[in-house]
Amino acid sequence: MEGSTLSTEWHVRWVTNESPITVSDHPILQRWADLGDREAALRIDPGDPILVDPDSRVDPRLTLYATRSAYARLAASTRKNYASDSCLFFNFLWQRGKNWDEATGEDLLDFEDWRRWSPRNPQRIGGSKWNRELAALRRLYKWAVAKRYMAASPVVEREVMGRNGQMVSVPVARAKDARANNVKWLTPRAYRMWRDVGLRGYTSGGRRDPSFRGRNDDRNAAYSDVLFSSGMRRTEGGSLLTIEIPDLMDASRNFYDGKLGREASKSKRERTFWVSADALRSVETYVRTSRRAAIRRAQAQGRYEAVRDVWIMTGRSGFEQRDLHLVDETGEVFERNLTTLEVEERQRLFIEGKGGLEPLWLWLSEDGRPFLPHSWEAVYRAASERCRVLLEGKVSKPPHFTPHMARHSFALYMLVALQHALDNRFGLTAEERKDLRLLYGDSWRLVKNLLDHASEETTRAIYLAPVSDIQARSLLLEDAEASVTELLSQIAEQSERVMDEVAV
Repeated sequence: MEGSTLSTEWHVRWVTNESPITVSDHPILQRWADLGDREAALRIDPGDPILVDPDSRVDPRLTLYATRSAYARLAASTRKNYASDSCLFFNFLWQRGKNWDEATGEDLLDFEDWRRWSPRNPQRIGGSKWNRELAALRRLYKWAVAKRYMAASPVVEREVMGRNGQMVSVPVARAKDARANNVKWLTPRAYRMWRDVGLRGYTSGGRRDPSFRGRNDDRNAAYSDVLFSSGMRRTEGGSLLTIEIPDLMDASRNFYDGKLGREASKSKRERTFWVSADALRSVETYVRTSRRAAIRRAQAQGRYEAVRDVWIMTGRSGFEQRDLHLVDETGEVFERNLTTLEVEERQRLFIEGKGGLEPLWLWLSEDGRPFLPHSWEAVYRAASERCRVLLEGKVSKPPHFTPHMARHSFALYMLVALQHALDNRFGLTAEERKDLRLLYGDSWRLVKNLLDHASEETTRAIYLAPVSDIQARSLLLEDAEASVTELLSQIAEQSERVMDEVAV
């Protein structure tokens, strides 16, 4: 397991797939030589968290929760956050002489006070962060009560009327002042300025900067274009395989559709994604140039032959060619469907190319290994810092961008484009537009589906707040001749959180 330092607090250890290393001939340690086999028998898999208390003990009930409940099917980033959030509350209880299963509603309220308002806490948090921690505790304690490990959950709930007229349960302690202050949007032209200056190494004047030392500019720009034009999450776009990229076959098409596997999606359901033809052309250029060069270097240095647990794809079949025929390093032949492949398993997929093994993982590091999804955050930070330095004083506000802002910006663009098309492009009467919406749903619902949201409320309240604030429908109807670009500029003028390319 990762992390081996002693701790005086609750902490998390993560199960790995590394083979145990013999560190001693001591008879007690020798009894743990078959730890991997024990974990496999208990269905404890690599990537599972193990919560350890300050006395270095592991509560089997928490391990059961982490490996058997619906928690185990959450996205890896969510599981990581929830495990850390739970440990914070467990530490608070431990200081009171209580174990995690002895928590009461009063304990939770005191914990909220300490986390959010206590002057004794130098790292107080806001409503949004508190609601995430509360969601982690709610899930855990709801499961513990259902398993009868506890009589009642410390997360007290009440019934309220939902948007659809149905009664729903919400935590009493849920923060009402939660606001996504960090949510911002870029218009397409502001995004292109950020990409060209920050990732591609251009100057504010649109020329190549001779001092730029970026070595993966085509890869970084291609990945960013995919996210900006598709609305995929960082890990969803970052774990794509080469065989999942749509082929550019029709020059007249502006967008192409592809399938996102269930286990690679945060919602854990297979869905269709749409990506622009321009983004796909960027991907094709990257695949033919720097990706091919990285693979050749790795083959020449024997890196792929040294990789363990390789799955080599020998063929494809089935609906949309999504059944993969695979062979592992022992020679065993088996099949897996694309939709069932988890992110870690995707990194193990290879094919036999002309020069030897080649990874199916699309985005590669310079050494030819998979570029992991979390690594994109550093790429975006460096690009935003470059924009800050080079564009300061040249534009009204140098653009700052993150992978998740690509999702926000995609949502805003699609809502304006869809609304514009419904209201103007088809030349329909008000009654005809009403019939069209009844048949296909309104633009809010379409964007919700494109973003893979479970709730339309999330789409409206967070991702599309600028449009909600200025009543987009009336804005769009007032200027029937305006293009989508012009409409987005109008929105940027009325919302300080929407950034457009404006020269000083």
